[in-house]
Amino acid sequence: MNQVRMSDGRLAWLVRGNADARAVLSDPRFSSEKLRPGFPELSPGGLKALTYFAPFLVNMDGPQHAKARRAVLGEFSARKVAAAEPEIQRIVDAAVDDVLAAPRPADLVSLLAFPVPTRVLEVFLGVAAEDLETVERNTGRMLREAKTEQDQRAAAAALHAHLDTIIAAKEDNPGDDLLSRQIERSRQENGGVVDRFELASLVQLLQIAGHASSAAMISLSVLTLLSHPDQLARLTADPTRMPGAVEELLRFLSITDTGPLRLALEDVEVGGALIRSGDGVLIPTLPANRDADAFPDPDTLDVSRVPSTRHVAFGFGAHQCLGQNLVRAELRIVLATLFRRLPGLRLAGGVDEVPFKYSGQFFGPTQLPVTW
Repeated sequence: MNQVRMSDGRLAWLVRGNADARAVLSDPRFSSEKLRPGFPELSPGGLKALTYFAPFLVNMDGPQHAKARRAVLGEFSARKVAAAEPEIQRIVDAAVDDVLAAPRPADLVSLLAFPVPTRVLEVFLGVAAEDLETVERNTGRMLREAKTEQDQRAAAAALHAHLDTIIAAKEDNPGDDLLSRQIERSRQENGGVVDRFELASLVQLLQIAGHASSAAMISLSVLTLLSHPDQLARLTADPTRMPGAVEELLRFLSITDTGPLRLALEDVEVGGALIRSGDGVLIPTLPANRDADAFPDPDTLDVSRVPSTRHVAFGFGAHQCLGQNLVRAELRIVLATLFRRLPGLRLAGGVDEVPFKYSGQFFGPTQLPVTW
């Protein structure tokens, strides 16, 4: 445990150990409410965008968070995800068909990693893929491209207008999907009136968490296995290892480097250090997932490793990722299908030639050229 200086000059605690990370993430004395005074910011003004939306589920604490989480938790239960696996398989098969039909080298990011989570979210959420892609583009304009507060406010207004149109259309034509059920819940809780402001935040959160993270994880997982041919051979020789291999890839890659942020609400001792009330806390996932005290030989990818959910790729505690069952199913089905149908799959160039993105929350390739 040590302190680091943030971009605004303030100090914050950096949590690196797996046990310490899990302790902080499961302790209600650490707040997730990002608009609290003193909450740590990775970049100055980065939290300003949150003021344009209703509170996001991941930024709530206590009873407010528990109520909002209960409202959607059942949508991502193991039972519901298992029931959706035939549809996920159909989506993945169609994407692999597109890979096979494409000229070589084929780009797995645009043909597989990007469209599969979009189509899966389309089914679960009940929002057209084209609308989801527009939400993602508008979110990027607001969070990364806006140069001034005026630009950010204008981008947020455009995003809200589009989300309002999506929700209004679903009000008129409900279906058997998450958004339709949330609209009905909102009506019941608000005297027959739908709170579109609240639902807009939910749709945006699910798009950010359900698409960008999964797309990055799919492309990084394929790249990692192609770069570790011994591990890929071990996995393809025994497909029953796939669930454990998915956990190992989640641990090894961690999806995002930044990880959760917290604000101490009172004095708490963690890892021998006294974190004072009002101190900011950073919990980067990669160090916690490469902690030798929790994972022997942590910097080695081992698909035969005894499966462990001690990793914090999905966070931990009350704010643990709602969609983790869905992400696991997507990864398992994508990797099993891809390497079964394209047994000779290989990179079209060297690993050092793969271009990566360095903006946004989730790191990953912008292109992944392959051949077979």
